[in-house]
Amino acid sequence: MTNTYRAAICTALTGPDSIRIENRETVPLQAGEVRVAVKAAGLNFPDLLMTYGKYQFRPDPPFIPGLEVAGEVIEFGSGVTEYVIGDRVMGGSKGNGFAEQIVLPDTAVRPLSAALTFSEGACWHGAAITAWHALNDKAALLEGESILILGASGGVGMAAVKLAKHKGALVIGTGSHEEKRKAILNAGADHCLDPADPDLTAKVKDLTGGKGVDVVFDPVGGDLAIKATRSIGWGGRYLIVGFASGEIPSFPANHALIKGYSLIGLRAGESARRDPELARRSEQALHLLADQGIMRPHISHSFALNDAADALRLLEQRAVIGRAVITMKI
Repeated sequence: MTNTYRAAICTALTGPDSIRIENRETVPLQAGEVRVAVKAAGLNFPDLLMTYGKYQFRPDPPFIPGLEVAGEVIEFGSGVTEYVIGDRVMGGSKGNGFAEQIVLPDTAVRPLSAALTFSEGACWHGAAITAWHALNDKAALLEGESILILGASGGVGMAAVKLAKHKGALVIGTGSHEEKRKAILNAGADHCLDPADPDLTAKVKDLTGGKGVDVVFDPVGGDLAIKATRSIGWGGRYLIVGFASGEIPSFPANHALIKGYSLIGLRAGESARRDPELARRSEQALHLLADQGIMRPHISHSFALNDAADALRLLEQRAVIGRAVITMKI
């Protein structure tokens, strides 16, 4: 282990252009901490937002973006009993992932399934836990039901496609262009539609025998959300996952009343923090799903650490299909 490591530093809240590659000195570990040699770091939209100071967690520059990583344990502090040197792990924090090393509390580290590569592991847990919490805990999606997944070419959307199909649902995704729609179908969706299609509602109803979908999974928001409510069937469940469009919709309460559907907000991380027993059950379920290769991420782009700014720019251009990763060569 070296005394220094390279990291992608956000030096100002001006977006990807502020990223600089710099050397950082290693710091001694505290009790309960694990040092991981990062092999891959997944890119998430909050990483981009943080470089503009627009995310709910707003670190002051200089800071290292990167919420999710996978790599190998190279050191651990006193009190750590679950890991040894060389263990393959994945983990997450509020940042510091775009670097050759990261220090994490042992509670934020998980074993990396042999079914997943380092790149897949760096993109797996955050999307997987969101999809699991949405479809299992919140919507209780059943075999034979139907689901409309908006923004299905994104990392969370693709995880939802794969989990919904694993649960035996009829899966309808949306993708804004042909390449995205092809990837969504390859991920397991039964059908994929253009969200800009003026006949979207009619087509969804045709695909569900005229009744509409049982569940809508919406990480997009904006005008598409209102359009999607017209595609939902009687007594359906509308999952509010996020607002990737940048616009928060105002849902018509009278429409929800007339069609008897439920609007359900979800925050997987916060739910786990508030309910330790739920967190324990979820982690057990996710461990089994990872070993089965369920929700294995589609990775459209891979970048070297030196190109971290380019990676964030591509995310900003919404050119990523599924996920993108930064890989380290140490």
